[in-house]
Amino acid sequence: MRRAWQALFGQRARRRWLHLIVGGALFMPYWLVGTVVLGPLTDGGGPFGGSLLVQFGAYGVGLPLAALTALFPLTRPMSVAVARALCGVAPGRFAEGPARGAEAKARTAGWFVLHLGAGALVSGASLALPPFALSVAALPFSAALRESELGAFWHLDRPWLAWAGLPLGLLMLLGLAAAAAAAGALLAAAAPRLLGPSPADRLVAAERRAAELAVRNRLARELHDSVGHALSAVTLQAGAARRVVDGVLDTGAGDLGFVREALTAIEETTRRTVGELDAVLGLLRSGEDDGELAAPGLEALDALVRGAGPRVALTVRGDLAGLPEAVSREAYRIVQEGLTNAVRYARDETVTARIALSGDELEIIMENPLPATGPAPVARPDGGRGLRGVAERARLLGGAAEAGPVDGCWRLAARLPVGGAR
Repeated sequence: MRRAWQALFGQRARRRWLHLIVGGALFMPYWLVGTVVLGPLTDGGGPFGGSLLVQFGAYGVGLPLAALTALFPLTRPMSVAVARALCGVAPGRFAEGPARGAEAKARTAGWFVLHLGAGALVSGASLALPPFALSVAALPFSAALRESELGAFWHLDRPWLAWAGLPLGLLMLLGLAAAAAAAGALLAAAAPRLLGPSPADRLVAAERRAAELAVRNRLARELHDSVGHALSAVTLQAGAARRVVDGVLDTGAGDLGFVREALTAIEETTRRTVGELDAVLGLLRSGEDDGELAAPGLEALDALVRGAGPRVALTVRGDLAGLPEAVSREAYRIVQEGLTNAVRYARDETVTARIALSGDELEIIMENPLPATGPAPVARPDGGRGLRGVAERARLLGGAAEAGPVDGCWRLAARLPVGGAR
């Protein structure tokens, strides 16, 4: 009993009933146009005073007009918005945006006609039937109703027959609720098929999802390279400065100038990284998919090398000032990741970095001796993304990168075509 009551008068049933009434309200202009078309048949009764045949004739004229207007682009977004709020269907089963292609437009027109047609019938019944049903239910309690045309219609020549009006009126109201619930369930079942995504919509959604994932991947690379390098460099400089300070405190001998340089490098690295972090977080907050990161390029290479420590031998050949911005930015990140790995694994050995511009290709080679003990550094299976990010950056520019042990050294090599930036 409770389930039957919920099916007829529960929150979902009430929302679907309201959805049908909205359809009936939207159908009203089309119905009025139908009454104008059928004007010669109204006998001067006006749009609301014609015969029942004329009323349903106007209904039949209005439905094709509704199908034609459903071809406009805004019809599907409007229908989806109303159905998502009131129809009781999971939001993910609806398509987004205007209908694309003849098949999607035809399905949208079918939905629009079904919604407005069923809504007009249910709305008309919701307006006309309750007063009549209540009047029939009140026959046993009102002598005036029994003596009226309504009583004559029911042939109430015997008083006890009036009591049949009470259950009959209630059954009319229950029948209206059942019809509205059935029509609402019909629309809910048809909504995913008629308003669901077409193959073209799925393709657009897949492309949008791929673009969003590409942006997230790019931001993840930027955060990894920037913050990861800064933490490694700061850790190295702070550890070296601490050892010098410990020597001064223990023996009174030590190079306090080196401590000053290390603290300066830490300050520069953290300030630069905070700026880069603000740029990435700004894009995340704004939700922009095509925003440009304010990432540094090779013009900031000297500051990067200073922050990595004193044992970095940098050699540059060629004029790097004329490089495209994208190439300069990605090359900077590749060098940064190479230095991050070097300061993590090279310990006190010298890191060699060579950057050469030859023709239309930029070559980056970084080498550092492998540790005497322990395994060679590899991409960590528990989440290390540095070397993978280097390869992705090179591929995006149409180049290539590789890393691995060569002749007792860890070697990172990348080749970037200068004209390959996209």
